[in-house]
Amino acid sequence: MVCSVPTAIAVTSPGLALPPLDRGTPPAVVQPGPTLEQSVLALHALVEQHGYVIALHPAASGATAPDPAVQRLRTARSMLETDRVALVPVELPPLGLALLAQQLRQLSVCDLSPGVLACAARLLAHYVYAGALLGSVARLDRLPVTLTAHAKSWVPGAQFAVLATPRPRLVRVGQEELPGPEFGTRLLVAAGQPPSDWVTTTLAPSWRVQGVATVPLPEPSGTWWGTTRLAEFAAGLHDVSVLYQLVSSVRRELCRWCGLELIGDRCGFCAAPLLAPPPQPPPPSLAPARAHAGSVRALPPGMT
Repeated sequence: MVCSVPTAIAVTSPGLALPPLDRGTPPAVVQPGPTLEQSVLALHALVEQHGYVIALHPAASGATAPDPAVQRLRTARSMLETDRVALVPVELPPLGLALLAQQLRQLSVCDLSPGVLACAARLLAHYVYAGALLGSVARLDRLPVTLTAHAKSWVPGAQFAVLATPRPRLVRVGQEELPGPEFGTRLLVAAGQPPSDWVTTTLAPSWRVQGVATVPLPEPSGTWWGTTRLAEFAAGLHDVSVLYQLVSSVRRELCRWCGLELIGDRCGFCAAPLLAPPPQPPPPSLAPARAHAGSVRALPPGMT
């Protein structure tokens, strides 16, 4: 079933807005605008046109300053006093976030409510294999890096394959392999400087991907990975029917605060946690009854 007016899916940077996979996939919206006034006007127009807006943004890191774009977006939402805009932090590298936004855009035309769609971001992120081929890990602070890897990164020509999600892993190219997905995926590749074909000639065949697409490197990638000498990659589900089946198979609940549908443990719009079911009283124990029965003696004959 297709929605007549799909929920708008927004990203905070033009480089995170991947082209649609087909004509049925709505385009991504870039929010916020250059100024606060433009941001408020554009966000208001999106809410009026689509009903709800889901804005994906990189999750904050303790090692980086607050993102001005995210702060402007929060301010615009507050000024509109609307509860129809969800700001969803994503624990993925930039290209992985762009892939996730593309998946949500595919699902936005299906019969999924805005609340379920916002919660689906956390669910689908677990199925995104995102990483990069790096020429240096000296400034990589988003992931744990050993002292040995730091020392080897100063060796001329050294290259490292890093997997950020779903389970962090760092290997020296040519010595170990990165563990890949055990399901069918499509691989996105964004090459920086210097370019390398290791991702397409070595990684893609070992992961048995069902297709490879080259896209521009997102603007935040150099900051996220700590170097511009990289080739970023992200693999994820691309068949909308599989994505829909995965999301729709999860039990739905109603948010106790805003009333929207949700999947998982908290609402994607108001972030209210799902209440745990009340504890069930323990079944009555038979031990006291048995003890009491053992203490009762039979009456003497003739006694009633």
